[in-house]
Amino acid sequence: MRLLILGGTRFLGRHLALAAVEAGHQVTLFNRGQTAPDLFPDLTTLVGDRDGGLAPLEAGDWDACIDTSGYVPRVVGDSAHLLAGRVGLYIFISSISVYADFAPPGPNEKSPVATLDDETVEEVTGETYGGLKALCERAVETALPEEALIVRPGLIVGPHDPTDRFTYWPVRVARGGEVLAPGGPDAPTQVIDVRDLADWIVRACERGLTGVFNATGPAAPLTLEGLLNTCREVAGGDATFTWVDEAFLRESEVVPFTELPCWVPSANWGMLQADIRAALAAGLTSRPLSDTIRDTLEWRTPSLEQKPLAAGLAPEREQVLLRAWRARARV
Repeated sequence: MRLLILGGTRFLGRHLALAAVEAGHQVTLFNRGQTAPDLFPDLTTLVGDRDGGLAPLEAGDWDACIDTSGYVPRVVGDSAHLLAGRVGLYIFISSISVYADFAPPGPNEKSPVATLDDETVEEVTGETYGGLKALCERAVETALPEEALIVRPGLIVGPHDPTDRFTYWPVRVARGGEVLAPGGPDAPTQVIDVRDLADWIVRACERGLTGVFNATGPAAPLTLEGLLNTCREVAGGDATFTWVDEAFLRESEVVPFTELPCWVPSANWGMLQADIRAALAAGLTSRPLSDTIRDTLEWRTPSLEQKPLAAGLAPEREQVLLRAWRARARV
């Protein structure tokens, strides 16, 4: 197959290119040539800009286009309309964040999506991200109503993750000692290894899969306790977990998912309980969590000294919070 990837050198795009090449497909990348431009010297790379610089895409046709870098509906609509009729399938990488409500037990693909009061806004913030992604989906489905595959991943994790949101936990547990664990052991969480997601998307291209799919994992429910215990099993060491309730975390202004990744307050547990039965039926699989943790540690540990974690509690803040929690428990 001839595959076009919009992006292709960061995290998911990088793994998509690797998976597609491994599967024997002919891959073309379209990007600005600014991030890791020498990563794939053997692949055709069209250099342009999604916002006003699409000229390199005005000629050519592909069996599928995978859009990994769309956040603004106007920009996504431009590429989708330009490629309509010249791609057999347009895969848009959206997000679980498109949903309007994250109360338990979590959304399925037919749940209402977020809306924006002003649909012309283009600034991507925590408040607009979900609504903008929903409008991007609409733009793709308008341009290619019969050829659209909308993928809504949860937290994508694994080697080369620039956010460090998942990475924080394997690294922190490997450091050992008393670890602040948020909420409670039964808090749900969901993650998808970037390599599993990339493999599934490439196979979806091969099958011509269309529709909307939540794409996260694993297939069996995962708790935060299960995630942390697996981190300890993989890393070894003497880490112990002190569970701190969400009321204290809220009073202490701890930011869910940023300072304490893979966790949200119980009112929003549905964000980490997305219904993935459709994707599982369509062939989505998850490797063992222990493999993802091990590979993440092997990738990230050597660079920690030069590049500190971009997410999670700073060690000093964690200690302050633990002391305050213990002091409260003594009252």
